[in-house]
Amino acid sequence: MANEKQPLVDELKALMEQNVTEVKDQVEELKNKFYRMYHEEQAALKKQAEEAAVAAGEQLENWQPAMDEVEKEFRELLAAYKTKRAEVQKQMEEQMNQNLLRKENILEQMKQMAEAQTADVMDNLKKMKDLQTEWKTIGPVPAPKAQEIWKQYQQFQEQFYDLVKINIELRDLDFKKNLEMKTLLCEAAEKLQQNVNIVEASRALQQLHDEWAEIGPVAREIREELWNRFKEASTIINKKHQAYFDALHEREQENLVKKQAIIERLKEIDIESIKTNKQWEEVSAQITAMQNEWRSIGFAPKKQNQAIYEEYRALCERFFKAKTQFFKSMRDVLSDNLKRKRELIEKAQALVGEDAVENAAQTMIALQKEWKTIGPVAHKYSDEIWKTFTAICDSFFEKKRDAMKEARQKMQDARRERAMAGGDRGKMMRMYENLQQEIKTAENNILFFTGKSQSGNKLVDDMRKKIDQLKKQLNELEQKIEETEE
Repeated sequence: MANEKQPLVDELKALMEQNVTEVKDQVEELKNKFYRMYHEEQAALKKQAEEAAVAAGEQLENWQPAMDEVEKEFRELLAAYKTKRAEVQKQMEEQMNQNLLRKENILEQMKQMAEAQTADVMDNLKKMKDLQTEWKTIGPVPAPKAQEIWKQYQQFQEQFYDLVKINIELRDLDFKKNLEMKTLLCEAAEKLQQNVNIVEASRALQQLHDEWAEIGPVAREIREELWNRFKEASTIINKKHQAYFDALHEREQENLVKKQAIIERLKEIDIESIKTNKQWEEVSAQITAMQNEWRSIGFAPKKQNQAIYEEYRALCERFFKAKTQFFKSMRDVLSDNLKRKRELIEKAQALVGEDAVENAAQTMIALQKEWKTIGPVAHKYSDEIWKTFTAICDSFFEKKRDAMKEARQKMQDARRERAMAGGDRGKMMRMYENLQQEIKTAENNILFFTGKSQSGNKLVDDMRKKIDQLKKQLNELEQKIEETEE
């Protein structure tokens, strides 16, 4: 983006080399374009930072835009422009006040000649010409006084030419010269109608009016006709100028309606109802689409443009702030779940070292049940801690299986021998109940692993074989018990 803004800085530098009083519109347009690009850039950078923070499982806090040297240079140029323009404006105002004093002095002299009852015609004519020449060399005066002194200037000129008895040929010659000059201005004004740049044409027309005001009168009989021609040409330009700005204002009003519609859609978003990651991402996509739509719309009316932008920005920031807070709370929950599961892993690991494996089995089963009650952890840790926990469980139950297999075999052989030798039906019944309990415990254990472990897990296969063996022994013992009943 910085490369895209640099040409605007260079253009502003170039404008600074021109007359600052004549480039106000261009500078304002550059300023609006520059800061529109700048704000869009900062919004994009902030969004990237937020997304990066979310992806990293972190929170973006106290985000500040990076130092933008191009923006800094642009601000400095604007400040220099304003200072220079203020200085020039001050000088112009001082100069216009001086011009006003000079023109008022000329008017006073012209008034005296116009109202004089007797005068040396040739001397007064020469003096009038000198005053007219001097008048034309004087620059503009303060706007509130311009129209008034121009009228006085025209009035005194006309009075002078009407009152003084000058040679008709000289006066007609002067009128003819003025007629030629004003006719050229009429033609120039009429030609401006072909200029497609109506703003430029309007500025040029104002210059023609300034020149018209400086030219002396024409013959009385054609004075009104000539003025009407110039005025009609001016009216066409002025109407086009007005139509241009009417159309511009209409487009700005349409843009305002479009932007207000986007704001209403933003207001309709119920942040409190968004509960899942998927919902947040779906709404984020909607917000992004609305932001792209907003950027495609032109300016709203100047008096409302800033206010509506502030409202739009506040609504967007409210959403993304809530989104950030949601993912922060989710990170806290995931972090707590990770901590709890790691504590269970430590407890399970401690059980593997227990000598009394039989007594530790119930504790291990309780740890497995507690594991199921704990929610998810961050995806990057999920597989790791699950594999670690299941590996510990596999190791524990494999150790338990080996220990129980040996003990069970010894117990089953002594009990079977005693039961068969003594025909002790009561002992066989107790063995029967013990086998049933052992089968039930093994089946409970295998339920935990079949829900999580991958197919083909060795421990699961061994436990299934163990259950089959226990059921076979149970059947054999059941037959023995039935034989004792006979």
